[in-house]
Amino acid sequence: MKAFALAAALLGAAVASPTGTVKSVTRRQDGSLPIVTTKGNAFFAGQERFYLRGVAYQPGGAADVADPLLNTEQLKHDIELFKQLSINTIRIYSVDNSKPHDEAMKMLEDAGIYLALDVNTPGFSLNRQDKESLHLSYNERYLQSVFATIDEFQKYNNLLLMISGNEIINEKNNTIAAPYIKAVIRDMKNYIAEHEYRPIPVGYAAADVAENVDLQLKYFDCGPDHQRGDFFALNDYSWCDPSSMQISGWDKKVERYKDYGAPIIMAEYGCNTNKREWQEVKALFSTQMSSVYSGGMAYEFTTEANGYGLVEEKNGEIVPNEDFERLAKAYKDQPDPEGDGGYRSQVTASECPSNSDDWEVKDLLIPSMPKGANAYMSKGAGTGPGLSKDVEPSQYGGETYSEEDITMDGEKSDKSPASVSSDGQSSTPNNSPGEGAASGLTVSLSMGLMSLAAAVYML
Repeated sequence: MKAFALAAALLGAAVASPTGTVKSVTRRQDGSLPIVTTKGNAFFAGQERFYLRGVAYQPGGAADVADPLLNTEQLKHDIELFKQLSINTIRIYSVDNSKPHDEAMKMLEDAGIYLALDVNTPGFSLNRQDKESLHLSYNERYLQSVFATIDEFQKYNNLLLMISGNEIINEKNNTIAAPYIKAVIRDMKNYIAEHEYRPIPVGYAAADVAENVDLQLKYFDCGPDHQRGDFFALNDYSWCDPSSMQISGWDKKVERYKDYGAPIIMAEYGCNTNKREWQEVKALFSTQMSSVYSGGMAYEFTTEANGYGLVEEKNGEIVPNEDFERLAKAYKDQPDPEGDGGYRSQVTASECPSNSDDWEVKDLLIPSMPKGANAYMSKGAGTGPGLSKDVEPSQYGGETYSEEDITMDGEKSDKSPASVSSDGQSSTPNNSPGEGAASGLTVSLSMGLMSLAAAVYML
């Protein structure tokens, strides 16, 4: 979410220590909407090809991080607008995993709407500032929050997919975060399998960074199945009306990604450099793209300081703007392709990209899961931390950290990540992935240090 680029200032939200009691979870599925699954390089609802026709939905944006599913009065109003847009999916970037969501999810289901859910919050996310901050922020407290979100939402039929991270790699020079992102995907998929939940699609949402986006696609689709993303989501603003497949470069992306091993969606789209006519909708939901892409979500529902938005507040009421009216017309005028859209039923994993100036991943090792998170695999994550500002954040440390780098098959490596002492000091062995990071970084939980951190959470 573009409005969250400076979300480090909001790090009051944080993870609570597990209560020690196991949260009661249910393996039955609530709802009548068909569960959406992946098959080949596409999504399917039963035997029907499923395309995401959606919008990004996080009222309040960076200024007021809140769970929109808990404000059911506002959600009821907004669902009527969702119906006018003829959408079937909303993407939410932050939820309160300490609260129940039965009422809101039932409201969405009754309207035929699925949820694409990000599992991070401003207080619980990987800190991409440098190698050392990545190591410190990948701890058992962070994973407790991620797993608690899975526990809370896994029971809903209209949970469509879960996004493990959003634009953590957002520049040419911070691909060092890739192994940690892949580790989180692995941990989420293992947790889902260990608790015998249905196969919830797990993937990553990437920034469209010209130098490395193709390398990201390959990396998150390479290796063993339990570490590959079930889909790849791209935040793509390269179509700026008036445009075309050729001008935007979408034709070249379809060609480059035609053999990709998983479904691809646009987690955000809708360039606002010029008047938004939403011409890209006609292309995205046509046979020009359906053999590779499975739809996407327009950015974004409420108008925020960044200038994006489909509804605005006028005289105390939320009303649609002209962008809304044009998007509603674009969705209604462009039906899904007939049949299966030319999807590929047989896919193979991508080849892992090699180290280069544009890809700073020197080997195929990823961090082992922090030992403190092992108990969650057998006992559950416990009560989630929610969005309280009174709880200690996880980005700057936990009780346990990854102790070693392992191969994608789970074998041990002779390389080790940066070690963290009990007093919060981090040291980096010469052969560790943290080499070159600032040594002796003191882990401070003060808001002063938090405000100095690089953008740690991209929504």
